[in-house]
Amino acid sequence: MSRTIIHSDRAPKAIGPYSQAVRTGNTLYLSGQTPIDPAAGKLVDGDIGAQARQVFENLKAVLAAADASFDQVVRVGIYLTDLGHFAAVNEVMKQYFREPFPARSTIGVAALPLGAQVEIDMVAVFD
Repeated sequence: MSRTIIHSDRAPKAIGPYSQAVRTGNTLYLSGQTPIDPAAGKLVDGDIGAQARQVFENLKAVLAAADASFDQVVRVGIYLTDLGHFAAVNEVMKQYFREPFPARSTIGVAALPLGAQVEIDMVAVFD
């Protein structure tokens, strides 16, 4: 099966040896995004809400580069340095998804790259 590498200049460049997303068959795997402003190349200022919005905007850009949207996302993985931010991230997520919602896991982690408070990855499918 072939793989297609997906890249968007409207999302941060990978900070390691990985791709922003990879499509194989009808499945699109999006790497974790942190709240990096792609224009500035640094973490956005602000609270967890601002960080989560930037992450979803970064993911939106990668989805668009693959001719996909949040409607095609079937799984979301959220990594938080403080699980006390769970409700705030839920509120931001509701701005990007509608029912039926994708499957999801939320995991508390000790730290994330560049001091981010949140990282999110996704899997989307094409019909």
